[in-house]
Formats: sequence, C-alpha cells, structure tokens
Amino acid sequence: NEKKTFLERYHIIDKLEEKTGKKDIAVSDVSAETAFNTIRDSFEIDKDISDRKARNIMIVRDALDELGYTKYLPAVLAKDVSEKTIIEIQENPSEYTNVEIASEYIRFYPSGSFASHILGYMGSISDSEKEEYVEKKGYNTSDLIGKDGIESKYESTLKGNDGSRTVRVDVMGNLVEVISETDPVTGDDVYLTIDKDIQKSVEKNLEKGIKATSTGGAFTSKYGNYVPKASSKCESGAAVVLDVSTGDVLGMASYPDFNPNLFATGISSEDWNSLQSKNTRDPLSAQPLYNIATRSAVQPGSTFKPVTATAALANGLNPNMSLKDGGEVEVGDQTYRCLIYTDYHTTHGYVNLPQAIGVSCNYYFFDIGQGKDYYTGGSLGYKCGVDEILKFAKLYGLGESTGIELTETTTTAPSAEAKMKGTEASVRNILWTRSKMYFKKSVLENEAVLTEYINEIAGWTEENPSYETILDRLPDCGIRESKVGAVADLIKFSYFNQAGWTEGDALNISIGQGENSYTPLQLANYAATIGNKGIRNKVSVVKSVGGQGVKKKEKGTDIGVRKSDFDYLLAGMKNVTTMSGGSLTSLFKDFPVSVAAKTGTAERAGKINTSDEVSYIKSHLSQMTGTISWKQVETEMNRIMKEYPNVYTSRDVAVRQALYNLSNGSINSDVMDRWKGEYENFAWTIAVAPADDPQIAVCVLLVQGKTSLNAGVIAREIIGDYMDISSETKYNNKFDTQTEMN
Repeated sequence: NEKKTFLERYHIIDKLEEKTGKKDIAVSDVSAETAFNTIRDSFEIDKDISDRKARNIMIVRDALDELGYTKYLPAVLAKDVSEKTIIEIQENPSEYTNVEIASEYIRFYPSGSFASHILGYMGSISDSEKEEYVEKKGYNTSDLIGKDGIESKYESTLKGNDGSRTVRVDVMGNLVEVISETDPVTGDDVYLTIDKDIQKSVEKNLEKGIKATSTGGAFTSKYGNYVPKASSKCESGAAVVLDVSTGDVLGMASYPDFNPNLFATGISSEDWNSLQSKNTRDPLSAQPLYNIATRSAVQPGSTFKPVTATAALANGLNPNMSLKDGGEVEVGDQTYRCLIYTDYHTTHGYVNLPQAIGVSCNYYFFDIGQGKDYYTGGSLGYKCGVDEILKFAKLYGLGESTGIELTETTTTAPSAEAKMKGTEASVRNILWTRSKMYFKKSVLENEAVLTEYINEIAGWTEENPSYETILDRLPDCGIRESKVGAVADLIKFSYFNQAGWTEGDALNISIGQGENSYTPLQLANYAATIGNKGIRNKVSVVKSVGGQGVKKKEKGTDIGVRKSDFDYLLAGMKNVTTMSGGSLTSLFKDFPVSVAAKTGTAERAGKINTSDEVSYIKSHLSQMTGTISWKQVETEMNRIMKEYPNVYTSRDVAVRQALYNLSNGSINSDVMDRWKGEYENFAWTIAVAPADDPQIAVCVLLVQGKTSLNAGVIAREIIGDYMDISSETKYNNKFDTQTEMN
C-alpha cells in the first residue's frame, strides 16, 4: 500500500505508460531504480549531477511541495545537523540566503533501549497516513508520530497542541504582519504499570539466557549455575511478568531490542537497515523491532496440558485415579509417544493428574483428552475431545485479545471447519503450482477455465469422494490421462482424508502440538488465571493518564471452573519444580520459595529458507540433477512468472516450481531442501510464585531454544529477583513505583 501511494503521488505509472506505450503496468513491475529515474526526469535534474545529489534535490523539492511553496512557512531540509554545519551556515549568511538554523524539542529516552517494545518509537508521517494526520488532525508534514507501542496508542494524548500564528502575507507569499499567536500546550503524561526493577530483571535475564543458549556457555546464578543445551539458532525470545491479582504488566521484554532514540529526529537508512531481519524469508530470523511477547503466536507445547486437564476435570475426570502409561499410541500409520519412551524406551508407569502434570506424561493426556484408557481400551466414564479442550483454551484467553494497550496477535481457534477450509485452500494451491504438469495444454492456455477446474476439484474436499469416484471425475476436469492416478493419489490421501478432525489431531492438541498457537502474553495471563483460581483479568500496561486519573479496570471474569480443580492443577505444577522426574526440579532444588510451573518444548518442523532461493538452487543444481541446466531453469522460471504473475509473485517461489516442472516432479521439496538447516524447538516455561499464594505469573519463550530448561532458568532468575525486591520494605510486597512517559 505504501508503494502504491508513493507511485500515485508522483504519477509514476502514468508517466511510464505514456513513455513506453504500455498499458496496465502493475505496481509490482516498478522497481525502485525505475521510480527514482522517473522522478528525476520529471524534476528535470541535470544528467551530470550524481544520483546522491539528485536525491538531495528531490528531498528539498518534495519538502517545498508539501508546504505549497509558502514563503512564511519554513521547509525542514535536515535535522540533527552537526556543529560544523551550523558554524558554516552562520558564518556565511550571504551564501546561504533564506537558510536558517532553528532548535526544536525532540523525544528523548534517557534509558535507551529500556522497555523499548512497550514504549515504541516515532517515525515520519507516511503518504498513506497524511489524510488522517495532516488533513484531519492538522499535523505538519514534517512532524513525527508514534509508530508502535505506547507512542502509537497514545499519540494524540502525548502530543498536546501545537502553537499557532495567524499572519497576513502579500500576493508573493511574503510575511507582512503577525495578527495573533497562541502558545503550544504540552500533552498529558502516561504512567505505566511496569516496575523499573522488575523490567530490568526481565531484560537482563532474557538477554543473558539467550546468549548462554546460543553459545552453550554457563548461566551463572546464586541459585545454582546452569549449562544450557546449546542452540546456535536461538537469537530471540520474550519474557512477561504479570501481577496475578490485577493482570497488570510488571515487566515485559522482547529480545533483541532497539534504542528508540534512533528515531527521535528521523532514522537514517543505515540505522533502519540494522534493525531489520537478516533473512526476510526466514520467519524466525531475529527482528529487533518486533515484539515477540505480544505478536508471536506459536505452539505452546506441554504448557497447554493444564487446559486439557481442566476440560477433563469439568467433564468428570477423577484426578486421583491412576492410569498406566503405555509408552505409545498407534493411530492409523502414525505413532504418538511420551518423550521418555522415545528417548529411553521406558514409561512413567501409573500416574494420577498431579503426577502426570509433574512429569509431563503425554500418554496420560492422550487418555484424559479423549476420555479413553488407551492401555486397556476401556472408557474413563466421560466424553471430552478436541472441541471441549478448545472451549476451555478460549475461556483461559488463549488466542484471544488480552486487552493490553499494545498491538497484539490473536489467532482463530482450531476447529473442524477451519481445518476443512485450510485443506481446501491447500488443494487449490498445490494444483496451481503443479498445473503445467497435471492439466491438458488446452486448459493451460485458458486461465479462466483452469481456475474453474481447480476450484471444482478443491470443492470436493468436504465431500471426500471415494478414490474410484475421483478417478472417474478427474478426466472431465482437464487432467491429463497419464496424470489422473497421480492426482487422485495426491488429493485423496494427502488432503481429503486429512481434512476433518482425526484422532491424531485430538492427541496432538491435547499435548499442545497441532493447530495450537498462542503468544507469550496470552500464556502469562493463562498462568495468572490458574494462579488466582479461575479469575481471568484483562491485561494492562497503562496505570493512568494525566488529566484522566487512574485507569479504571474492568472486574476480572470468572471462567466457571470449580476452585477445587485448580488445587489439582497447582499441585501438579508444583510437582514440576519439586518431584523426581519434574522437568525443573534440578533448577529449583535450592530455591528459597515454592514455585508452580509448567514447561513446554514445541516442535518447529521444516527447513530454514535461505535469504536468496535463486542463488541456493543455482549453487546446488549440479548436486540435484546432471541433466537440467541453469539456463533451462531460468527460462522456465521467467516463463511461469510471466504467465502466472498472481501465483508466482517472486523469483524465490518461481525457481522451485521451474525445477519441479523440468524434472516432472522427481526433484521435489525434499530434494531441493536437502542442503538447508532445520529448525530447533521452541522452549517455553510458565510459572506462578509463590506457589501457595501466587503473586506473579511469569512466561518465558525462547525461539529455537531447544529445550524448556533453557527457558526455565530465566523464569527462575526473574522470580528470584522479584522475591528480593518485594522483600524490601519500600515495596511492602506491592509495586508502588511506575514508569512515566511524556
């Protein structure tokens, strides 16, 4: 949208169509170089002037154009200029006529990167924002506005009102007389709920833990040193601390962070580029400006098991009943196991609910999530299932808005309907990408007919016709006779048969795998809800706004679960840190306060995309095939991008399909990705402390952190720092300090 607005502003597409004689030039067809040269030509900038100087001329012309060339309004040509520049201009006024040096107030963040993802940052008003801010709200085009965080949410509150002058000018736009003036009005202060000491602890320990994990170096602590299982791919993560009784954020950090002072006068290209992902094609590549705590929704792993337990208890589970861990459950051609069965070929034996939470027994949660004893094959006397589990996940607020005054990610709860629609879309996509291989030439020559046939085949997903019926139908949908069997196999067994809820889906979801995806903030509030036995509070990071007083919070919502059920959940979570086999027992054995926790290790399947797929394929082509040349791949890549621009929107996507087409499918994704690295697991820990009277809830996520212990040690340090701080008399076990933003 920004690119489209920019091109429209300078009428670049119109000028290109007039110059080339082509019609319907798409926004995606216009490169940065083409846009630059078109603007340069329209400004009639001498060809002997370098591109760097030409760009400076464009900036000045643009600034003057924004002001309508009114002489009494100064155009800002440069900010944060050096002392040398100031002296040069002041000492040579005759050479710099009509150029003035002026000072102005800027936003300053005295603590640098402290709480940067909460505070946010400032930025110039973009073309797409001018209607709202310049035309409707009266901002100057040179003003900076909040782009993220509290800066964005409370932009109008923090800004206040500009001063103004009413002037009389002559026909040439020269100032004649100042008629009246009004003084500027300072904006209101915004006070945050975060405590500076807790925030410092969260930031310090999160960074310390990530660096230790990425290198395998020791995490030193007065509570016991810990050497993490190394994961060189662990570059980012998040940690959240909530007040259990109120839902207020006491500390929240995402790593890596950034210094918002870089944006105070308009960020340079060099600084901006330093804050971007190193690999835009890898969604897990570290992004300093991205708030993982509120925006990264990923699988929760075993931290989800108390949800399954809540659903089972509500439907009739006897929490004291012991069930036999049989090691593995076979469903069709899939096997679902406990981790210790996979690693050591042993089991947890007989366990009840608190014990099963303590040792994180997958098999037990397979049982209670389905209301079935898989070891004996008998019923547990109640029905549960996926829909019941997900109902309680929603009651806990997982996937839902927490209410925080920041941008956050919400996710659509997994459902049979959503899975069906997703599968149908996948069928449509795979048929598009393999259309040249599967469809008759006459169909490929008519995109409307091809689209109709693909939609018809994808539309069979919910019906899931028999294999024989599919074989009968496909020839009438433009599929080549030689490919009917291959297409039938693909859509029937890889897609249609998997489209509805399966027993395997139910087992995966019951242990936090599968379609679940939630943010660290949502999991922190879920832990807090367990900690206060069923009262789900709205999360807030704003304490008060000057002139409006303390922000009134809504009363927490009772999620409707028996209080006694939470006793079993908390007992199980306490076992995680105390009992033999508990995943965090080794970390908390000498800890001075009891902690109830749950860990999770969530799998991230797939290969890591390279930053440049074209270069990757080209460099490994000889290892993939001895018969296909790079020239052939490049020719086919350019062809499909030209013929199907809406499908193949980048060379990175098209090059893979080109190679697939040329090899008639023998070089598939598995072959192409053979030389790529694989993702490591997400590492989670949620906790409440003290366990017997929870005051804070903590959540830690390490992206590609490998094992939950690596997240657990960070949670331990944060809790330890909290206990040290809260024991000081000035806090009286409550937080009365607050961070001010103005």
